[in-house]
Amino acid sequence: MIGPLALAAALAQADPCTPEHAAMGHCTPKAAKAETLLPPAASSGPEHAADTIWDPALMAAKRRTALIAEHGGMTTGRMLIDRLELQARKGRNGYAWEGDAWTGGDYDKLWLKTEGEGEFDGSLDEAEVQALWSRAIRPFFDLQLGVRYDVRPRPDRAHLVVGIQGLAPYWFEIDAAAFLSTTGDLTARFEAEYDQRITNKLILQPRIEFELAAQDVPELGIGSGLSSADLGLRLRYQFVPEFAPYLGVGYERRFGDTARFARAEGERAGSWNFLLGLRAWF
Repeated sequence: MIGPLALAAALAQADPCTPEHAAMGHCTPKAAKAETLLPPAASSGPEHAADTIWDPALMAAKRRTALIAEHGGMTTGRMLIDRLELQARKGRNGYAWEGDAWTGGDYDKLWLKTEGEGEFDGSLDEAEVQALWSRAIRPFFDLQLGVRYDVRPRPDRAHLVVGIQGLAPYWFEIDAAAFLSTTGDLTARFEAEYDQRITNKLILQPRIEFELAAQDVPELGIGSGLSSADLGLRLRYQFVPEFAPYLGVGYERRFGDTARFARAEGERAGSWNFLLGLRAWF
């Protein structure tokens, strides 16, 4: 293949128009004609060539859309089983679960959450589901609004939910929410956990959860103020990021009128649990 420079040189050699005749305007050298036929270099055109044909504002919007999509602004999703565990304790053994799923983009997501616990004698003590709209308000924090429905304990009831969820400094995962029930009861919950990597696969996770209430709710065994706290320490082995069994220990404690209601039902105000469970996500 002959390059542009070789082509121009070959035309110049066969060109009957001498430089002297060209200088007097009697003719045009063939080399000059050939240069006008060569395609321009890619960098010699406009920065956005499509703007010369279509509406520049439309092309700018399309470029922004493509840029956002190429850098993570697409619709994605995840399903997480954060805790699926056996709770062995003195007198009675139980189980607990906590999980969530979400779908959406960088700014808006739909969240579904569920958690609960029960005993192996067949009774389901607590069970709830939440459906939330989540909106990014800071780089690492989302505002969440939605509804919560309690299947257990009886009587079942619904709540409005307002919460904050995100990643605090030093990599603490935070989830705080306030709940207003259909009967006017106002409660709140705060959860925090931290993943301390011992090795790439062995992870120690301290976790704390406590609940508060603005008033007594005797039919649910809830007292005003700080009603309960749950402290846990879980050591999990991450065979792969999506599958990690764990061992741990936890302590549950009820306070104030909540503890009094529990004792009236023949239950303890506090108990230690040995934990055996699984964490997985998809």
